[in-house]
Amino acid sequence: MRARTALLVLLTVGVVGVAAWLVFFSPVLGVRSVEIVGNLTVPQDRVKEKAAVPSLHPLATVDLEGVEARVLTLPQLATAKAERVWPGTLRIRVTERRPVASLPVGGRAALVDAHGVVIEVRDLAPAWLPVLKVDRPAAGDPATMAALKVVQSLPGSLAGKVRQVSATTAEGVSLELTDGRTVFWGGAERGEEKARILARVLGRKADVYDVSSPDVVTLK
Repeated sequence: MRARTALLVLLTVGVVGVAAWLVFFSPVLGVRSVEIVGNLTVPQDRVKEKAAVPSLHPLATVDLEGVEARVLTLPQLATAKAERVWPGTLRIRVTERRPVASLPVGGRAALVDAHGVVIEVRDLAPAWLPVLKVDRPAAGDPATMAALKVVQSLPGSLAGKVRQVSATTAEGVSLELTDGRTVFWGGAERGEEKARILARVLGRKADVYDVSSPDVVTLK
């Protein structure tokens, strides 16, 4: 009986050991494919290159947080989430940053997202992006962030009419429209209300529209 028990223990230990080896050390359950989900403009090969996971590396021991950190060094990406899909797939879900304005830089155009992060630099910015004009453009700069927040608050019917968004301070945001008219917006608060009012008064002839205080709108 004791011999049988000992044999069963040895067999159990052996099975567990083999299973552990298969999962954690052998290429049997290694990474055979890397699947990228959510990318629209960033090529899959670029994301895979940044993930830097060797083929057949044991899936169980892939450092998921490390993969995410490496992938997020791509400036076009806002988020990355890595997960194991057994038996041999590493799936990486990404979210791309969306440009909301362009910033003139040395004769070129830097595309920035709603958080002030530069996504890429091009020779020419897309015509539909408003130009951002601030004294100290940077993520976290109050004037920069206020201007970008105002751009985000504009409905499509108004956003297409904006050629430039400027801000001297967080409370001094103004818009230059494609037809040359100017809108003094003020701070980023009450954005939806200001947008509704502006859409209503733009039908009235004026050079300057001041909606900084939605309760008292002035036209000049």
